[in-house]
Amino acid sequence: MGFLGIIVVFAMVFGGFVIAGGHMSVILKSAPIEMMIIGGAALGAYIIANPLKIIKSGIKLSIKAMTSKGAQKKDYLELLQMLFQLFQVFRKEGPQGIEKHIENPEQSDIFKAYPSVTKNHHAVDFICDTMKMTLSADLSPYDVDDLLDGDIKAIHAEEHMAQHAIQMVADGFPGLGIVAAVLGIVKTMAHLTEGVEKIGSLVAGALVGTMLGVFCAYGLIGPTATKMQADIDAEGRYLQCIKAAIVALQRGSPALVCIEYARRTISPEERPTFEELDKATKEIKKSAAA
Repeated sequence: MGFLGIIVVFAMVFGGFVIAGGHMSVILKSAPIEMMIIGGAALGAYIIANPLKIIKSGIKLSIKAMTSKGAQKKDYLELLQMLFQLFQVFRKEGPQGIEKHIENPEQSDIFKAYPSVTKNHHAVDFICDTMKMTLSADLSPYDVDDLLDGDIKAIHAEEHMAQHAIQMVADGFPGLGIVAAVLGIVKTMAHLTEGVEKIGSLVAGALVGTMLGVFCAYGLIGPTATKMQADIDAEGRYLQCIKAAIVALQRGSPALVCIEYARRTISPEERPTFEELDKATKEIKKSAAA
């Protein structure tokens, strides 16, 4: 949806400009140099303000913001099915039965059956590392709850920094647009003897800088930073779902109860219904019995 939004922004802004009688030639002539000044300054400030890992993360999350839809109902249903299957193995076969799956998830038949889960490396590590710990140490449900909360916070700490860095770039674009405009006016002052037409062309070019600064800030970069935050929050909700199931398991709840705890943490828009989950778990039981 991100790229669709960009198309809408450009179509409405510049389409309206053309319909009102504006000439795109003025903008197209000035835009490359103005964007070199504004974009170059913004990039330089971004590099100055952030370590390399945050710069890379910001770029990666920006691209993801344009393409990612976040976890959908089917993804959550797959997650609940996988957790149910893992917990069933644990209840029936004990630590020895589950160990082969959490030690080598890439070789596990259970994990390989649910590609939407395995492609989320945070989620796989979150599940496997936690279950390894609960099998090797006598932790209370409260200990596990605190452990997972800290892990979720740490997982997203760097991503929050990257999102904040992109938001700061957006906040700086209007000011840098003014810088470009002022430079354009300075250039114009050297041509005051060349007639109204020349001066008008130069002033128009300078104003393009101000327009581009505001346009990019509020029409492109700012919304991208907002989408990045939404993606981070969605990932957090996905991990919270896993946490609820694992904490319930640590309390000694049956596998079906564990995933019901998890299901109740999912937002209503993405939450599988009780009937959908019941059908999915019955299919797993039938497959296990076959």
